Amino acid sequence: MKTSLSYGHYYDYDELKAALEGFARQYPGLCTLESNCVTEKGREQFVMTLTNKDAGDALSKPGWYLDGNIHAGEVTASMVALHFIDTLLTGYAGDEQIRRLLDRFTVYVIPRVSPDGAEVYLHSPAHLRSADRADHPKAGGLFPTDLDGDGVIRSMRVPSPYGAWKKDPDDPSRLCLRSPSDTEGDFFDLYAEGLWEDDDTDEDNLQPKKPDWSLDFNRNFPFGWYPAPRQPGAGDYPLSNPECKALADFVIAHPNIGGASIGHTSGGLLLYPPGTMPSAKAAPQDLKVLREIAAMGQEELGYVPLNIFDSFLSDQENYDSGAFDDWCYQCRGIPAYTVEYWDLPGKAGVPFPWGSKEPESTAQQLQRFEACRAWVRENAPQYNLDWIPWEHPQLGPVEIGGLQSKFTLQNPPEAFLEAECQKASRFHLRFLQAMPRLTVDALSAKALGGGIYEIRATVGNLGYLPTNLTELARSLKLNDPVKVRIDGAALLSGKAEEELGDLEGYSATRLSFHGNPGTMSRAKARKSVCWLIRAKPGDRVTVKASQSKAGTAEQSLLLPSE
Repeated sequence: MKTSLSYGHYYDYDELKAALEGFARQYPGLCTLESNCVTEKGREQFVMTLTNKDAGDALSKPGWYLDGNIHAGEVTASMVALHFIDTLLTGYAGDEQIRRLLDRFTVYVIPRVSPDGAEVYLHSPAHLRSADRADHPKAGGLFPTDLDGDGVIRSMRVPSPYGAWKKDPDDPSRLCLRSPSDTEGDFFDLYAEGLWEDDDTDEDNLQPKKPDWSLDFNRNFPFGWYPAPRQPGAGDYPLSNPECKALADFVIAHPNIGGASIGHTSGGLLLYPPGTMPSAKAAPQDLKVLREIAAMGQEELGYVPLNIFDSFLSDQENYDSGAFDDWCYQCRGIPAYTVEYWDLPGKAGVPFPWGSKEPESTAQQLQRFEACRAWVRENAPQYNLDWIPWEHPQLGPVEIGGLQSKFTLQNPPEAFLEAECQKASRFHLRFLQAMPRLTVDALSAKALGGGIYEIRATVGNLGYLPTNLTELARSLKLNDPVKVRIDGAALLSGKAEEELGDLEGYSATRLSFHGNPGTMSRAKARKSVCWLIRAKPGDRVTVKASQSKAGTAEQSLLLPSE
């Protein structure tokens, strides 16, 4: 997979901006860089539109959407998005598949939804959800602080006879749970490296402080939105964050978007909607399509496909709400996936049992963490610190240590970043090709005498997805009909512009596996239309088909002699 940039580190705002501007200068015929919004800190949420402009206007082609970094710390997703831009532009000249894709389709990429939050994440020890903006701050409790000044917030081991932890006698750097029979020995509590906001510390109730920067952009979208405290971080009202409103406005302003890949970390998951109700309540054909596209992702990424509501949510009554993927699917009818890049537990050989209804024991969870830490010590030792003594200004002697979680648990160490990007680009190339795409399958003219001709056209959808994308889009009345127009002659019968309704994609073909496999019924992917016109031999007649999600197609012919 040919690219031109380096993917051995994470780009901050200035480097990302320079890379995008460089592509826009180098490939003016293939891409356009625009500002989708300006944040409160004056940074731009960039959007790159990629298509071969000589082969048609961007909105006249089927569209596909990719974003990343709606959560500040999920910087892998912005690098994945940049890598896909790089793959398409660098590969266009020499890769026939990429050339066809940019000739036929339009790709919209917003690499970093939250540039303010990502900048804080990359240039400070702080962890934050989406942006460095106060969200109903509350005083009191432990606030994470880099006590030893190494630029990382790790963990603290605080000695206490009441603690639930102990040291492994064979390896004091490892954590052990105190068993019910452990009554003698040295025990401790485990907290984030930090300070207590109130000096009058209650050591029996050392609770984390509610983060001042607790806004969660992926809880701020209109579908299923709930306010706090039902949904922490949701904002004061739907789309109250300008970054979120800009995403929703962009999707609405680009009606050709037929699929979306929304980038997050971590877990190694391909999550598909619905996320607000059981999948059994969704249209069966929609679920078939969502699962088969997710299966492609599993092939390329090795990630686990899961329905959000059925298998990912731990609380199906007070479920996570206001998510962008739910809004895309349940308000716009767009097949949308949340892709959780990077899977450290899987790398460490102790994958998380996603989808299991059986709760894990604390011992199993600790085993997974220690396996992850062992992997980091071997593969990225710079991100592990064995415990060191420290004099805490409030608690006295403690120990500081553990993982630098930003680039181990949440994002891959830099040496593993490019491989993650490459896998994602392979999936995105395949996902893009599933979009509906119109063709004028056949066009004929029959001379009837006296300057009268019968013109017959057959219009088809060559894509996997139907022109209406989903059954839900049809129920929402978002299924624009396929329209067919004839130009170049006086019309005697029929309309200058005929409506053909929806055209199925080959996803609707019914298969049989009784005996030898076969086709029971082919998808209704083609429809014909007929006109009577008055014209002269040699006149040119053009038929053009169009639909918002499936693009445009046209064909012309010269009328034969009578």
